[in-house]
Amino acid sequence: MKENLENIIQLLEKYNQLDIQQAIDWEKYNLYSIVHHSTSIEGASLTEIETQLLLDEGITAKGKPLLHHQMQTDHYNALLFVKNAAKEHTPFTTDLLKQIAGLVMKNTGSIHNTAMGSFDTGKGDFRLLNVYAGETRFVDFSKVPEMVKQYCNELNSALTGKLSKDAALILSFDAQFNLVSIHPFEDGNGRVSRLVMNFVQHYHSLPLCNVFKEDKAEYIEALVDTRKSNDIAIFRNFMLSQYKKMLEAEISKVMNSKKTSASKTDHKSNNKGLTLFF
Repeated sequence: MKENLENIIQLLEKYNQLDIQQAIDWEKYNLYSIVHHSTSIEGASLTEIETQLLLDEGITAKGKPLLHHQMQTDHYNALLFVKNAAKEHTPFTTDLLKQIAGLVMKNTGSIHNTAMGSFDTGKGDFRLLNVYAGETRFVDFSKVPEMVKQYCNELNSALTGKLSKDAALILSFDAQFNLVSIHPFEDGNGRVSRLVMNFVQHYHSLPLCNVFKEDKAEYIEALVDTRKSNDIAIFRNFMLSQYKKMLEAEISKVMNSKKTSASKTDHKSNNKGLTLFF
């Protein structure tokens, strides 16, 4: 993992030197990409172009479920909220977490009635029932409030410390894994946990990380294997590979763009002053 981190820091330095985040509309389309990949992992069927049209112009995709559009618009609004909260260095509390969850599920959540009472996923309420995912049985719902309180206290304490870039990055990955492992909500846990990861990254002025939809199987495998072996290094290494993939893709776009611009300039220079005969 040390070698991966060193490579990431080198890529971050190159990324910052290129001033990628200063490009026109870069931030907007970066957020659109995060929304697209995070919701696609959870079943949304819109393509990346359809996501851009929906979030940019409000154009819905023909033949695609309304639910999938709502998932994306809700996630986008939650991401904007997370970025602003992180920019303001808002303390990470249980109430903030519930706000994020409520935004993620605003238009797709519902009221659930159980023997222990009712809860509303559209408002970010904690679950009052037990949940499973494959072979994984998450913590009993009765333990969720106290576990989340401890989680928030520990994360908030770590956030406010003086962290190096690599330490902040690892903290963001751990925050994602630990929250999704508590699974405090009936639905939306994956999306919320990835937004908390983005909160930590933006809090420490790091580029925001995607979990790419094409790597969904490996993502789930990393989560399962980490729990089975009780070895967080497995998940950290997977997320480092995702971060590396994101940085390399963005750097490649800029470098290719510069090559294209240089080629056009050379072409114009070579043709300057020439008379063309037909």
